[in-house]
Amino acid sequence: MTLIPRQPVPPLPSKLVGGGDWSLEAQEPEMFTLAVFYRGLHCPICKPYLRDLDRKLDDFAALGIEAVALSSDSQERAEQTKADWGIEQLPIGYGVSIDTARAWGLFVSSGIGKTSIGIEEPALFNEPGVFLVRPDGTLYASIVQTMPFARPAFDQILQSMKVVKERNYPARGEA
Repeated sequence: MTLIPRQPVPPLPSKLVGGGDWSLEAQEPEMFTLAVFYRGLHCPICKPYLRDLDRKLDDFAALGIEAVALSSDSQERAEQTKADWGIEQLPIGYGVSIDTARAWGLFVSSGIGKTSIGIEEPALFNEPGVFLVRPDGTLYASIVQTMPFARPAFDQILQSMKVVKERNYPARGEA
């Protein structure tokens, strides 16, 4: 499924490491919710990527952007992710269903064994995606990938969002 800018996004429920439920519908950011889908505990590229976002949360919050990292990992794997990767502030959601991942237009991969860091891939898991969603639940922007590498840098996203805010730049790609 391809999501279209300026159109409503599908529901996005998740459980959070540390307890509680998270849903996109319950978020009330000033500007955007930044939903970052990561591959899971097995991914060696996800670790520095989420750690970078964790360090930049205050910068995003200053622009009115609330962030969450989400995966199809189990609770145990998500808890290990947060602890082993040193994620301090970034909310980590887990248990995103494969059907939900597909509804968001994410690619889904089958596990092929242990990764370079020696952790087994799940039978099925989502590939990376970054979504900016307006408070009204419509898509502003998305970046979806078939592979774990070459992800958009959070510094670039931050700089772009400053321009978006200053110029009230509209969502693009809806035609």
